[in-house]
Amino acid sequence: MPEPAPPKTPQRRVSPRSMAIWTAVSLIGAAAWAVLALSRGEEVSAAWMVAAALGSYAIAYRFYSRFIARRVLKVDKTRATPAERHDDGVDFHPTDRRVLLGHHFAAIAGAGPLVGPVLAAQMGYLPGTIWIVAGVIFAGAVQDMVTLFFSTRRDGKSLGQMAREEIGPLGGAAALIAVFAIMIILLAVLALVIVNALAGSPWGTFSIAMTIPIALFMGVYLRVLRPGRVTEVSVIGVALLLLAIVGGNWVAESSWADAFTLEPSTLVVSMAVYGFVASVLPVWMLLAPRDYLSTFMKIGTICLLAIGVVVALPTMKMEAITDFAARGDGPVFAGSLFPFVFITIACGALSGFHSLVSSGTTPKMIQKETQIRMIGYGSMLMESFVAIMALIAACVIDPGLYFAMNAPAGVIGDSVQSASQAVANLGYTITPDQLTAAAKAVEEQTLLSRTGGAPTFAIGMSEIFSQVFGGHGMKAFWYHFAIMFEALFILTTLDAGTRVGRFMLQDTLGNLYKPFKDITWKPGLWFASAVVVGAWGYFLWVGVHDPLGGINQLFPLFGIANQLLAAVALAVCTTLLVKSGRLKWAWVTGIPLVWDAAVTLTASWQKVFSDDPRVGFFAQRDKYQDGIEAGKVLPPAKNLDDMHTVVTNSTVDGVLSALFALLILVVIADAARMCVKAVRNPAAAPLKETPYVKSTLVAPAALFPTREEKAELAAAGAGSEGGTGTRTGHTP
Repeated sequence: MPEPAPPKTPQRRVSPRSMAIWTAVSLIGAAAWAVLALSRGEEVSAAWMVAAALGSYAIAYRFYSRFIARRVLKVDKTRATPAERHDDGVDFHPTDRRVLLGHHFAAIAGAGPLVGPVLAAQMGYLPGTIWIVAGVIFAGAVQDMVTLFFSTRRDGKSLGQMAREEIGPLGGAAALIAVFAIMIILLAVLALVIVNALAGSPWGTFSIAMTIPIALFMGVYLRVLRPGRVTEVSVIGVALLLLAIVGGNWVAESSWADAFTLEPSTLVVSMAVYGFVASVLPVWMLLAPRDYLSTFMKIGTICLLAIGVVVALPTMKMEAITDFAARGDGPVFAGSLFPFVFITIACGALSGFHSLVSSGTTPKMIQKETQIRMIGYGSMLMESFVAIMALIAACVIDPGLYFAMNAPAGVIGDSVQSASQAVANLGYTITPDQLTAAAKAVEEQTLLSRTGGAPTFAIGMSEIFSQVFGGHGMKAFWYHFAIMFEALFILTTLDAGTRVGRFMLQDTLGNLYKPFKDITWKPGLWFASAVVVGAWGYFLWVGVHDPLGGINQLFPLFGIANQLLAAVALAVCTTLLVKSGRLKWAWVTGIPLVWDAAVTLTASWQKVFSDDPRVGFFAQRDKYQDGIEAGKVLPPAKNLDDMHTVVTNSTVDGVLSALFALLILVVIADAARMCVKAVRNPAAAPLKETPYVKSTLVAPAALFPTREEKAELAAAGAGSEGGTGTRTGHTP
């Protein structure tokens, strides 16, 4: 059946009221950016950061994302999506746009937007703010949206499989290897953050464990008991979630606390089992409702934090740009502002991991192509705002406390006296008594060298919340609430990521044995899930039992690997734009691709070839190897065994950095070859797009149906749920 041209969207006149609103938004945003950029030597209210971000997001979503959806992609509401055509109730399932928005946001928003901005705060608040906002508008949200569109047009195929089919065997093979290997590393690192957050925390463990039965109940409620009643199940789910959070505090103070106080090794096994089960169960039963449920907590907490900033008006204690930005010798991470701020802040601005979700679970669940804008672009804007709030949390606390928490023990020592002196050497001031009082206020033994970003975010969040809700006596409550919140944030990325990894592996194995391509084939489904869980579970187990080695050696690769993955996604999207006759719009993904490749490959080069042991992996290896040969023990090692571990870790880091960079160069080069071929002779570069099938499903494009959509829903017999979506001529 020939594909008809997408229906033209009627042009509407811009009303004076609309012009006035968008002019006001623009002026407020411009004023906020001016204050942030021009203020020097005085404290700036964090509310200006909120205003600058929200104003920029609003304009970008209203104008730029609509331009991409309508002019560049030409989304077609009459075209059936994979969820509609292959509805099997397991992986393919047309899902209400509100539930899918929650699932997608929960799946992409993991540790990155919470941790990366906190670490990058050592450079000052301005560089991070500019990259988070500009990066998401022109790169991150564009990547997510365009990848989701092209995967939806190809039956929800994975990023690696699209690269293999659309770029070529060489580039496709490099992409498949790079994407899967990077995916395992990212999942293992995310899992380690969860283990560190939940180990010994009965409150967090109980609350997060309870989200699983609540999600199962919601899935059955929507599928069996009350189909389509999203509002009802949302109210019930949120009430149960709040009860689980409060109950976690009760459990932590009861005789049950020991049962939920788990060792790291027990958490590793529990998470591996959960990852496997979440990967093989029908998507409607656990994954989608659980992610939708956790989204309420994520969005609710971040919105409360934003309100707290507006009400409390905390000032930014960190400078706009610190001396570390120019010198590149910061204690949190070494390296200059370019390229390492753009690597450290991965999620929140541009994240390759998102392309795996956008070509994994989401394209198999989306009802209409017109919803791609809200789910792809809109979800990424939401994550970017999470990153802005994390940066604010890090910058409103005393800089002395920030560096005492984020500098390693080898720099500040293990006592408040040595930490105070070390912080003074960095150019900041904090007394031993202040360090002791800060730890006591949140009921922690110590806050020294609590690296990784999560505890710093929790401190900043407790500082803001305690000023608005409950006073300073509630600091400990809000601190532990934030720790639990971060663990929940990350776990939803882990379960969705495991399922995406299963799709990728099945796609790859399907090239060797065709039954694997059928993702509903039970033996292939179980085998691929077990391999993915076993891969990240192994690295996680090693990391937990050997903190100096195992998975920890992959931490420095996290940001680089994630951004290299984004380069693969942008290369695939640019190639598909060219091959599909959209050459004049190829700059939409081509410009972000050039920027991302320049930044990430520069960082990879420095990590491999730098002579500075603080930056270069092999330089660090040589330093510790020389120490071993001289019989010396260099910090942070405590004995010669630790010295050998550092040598091994540095070697693995360097080799993987070089390998990933080479694989991505192959992908980009092969993509460029295919683009030139498509321009010269379009017939020689055919698309692997699924043939057009007319849709019988009626569903709104955005959260709230337009007048025209309400009429279509009424004609199709939709119920009173505000446009859940229904098939033409059918009732829900």
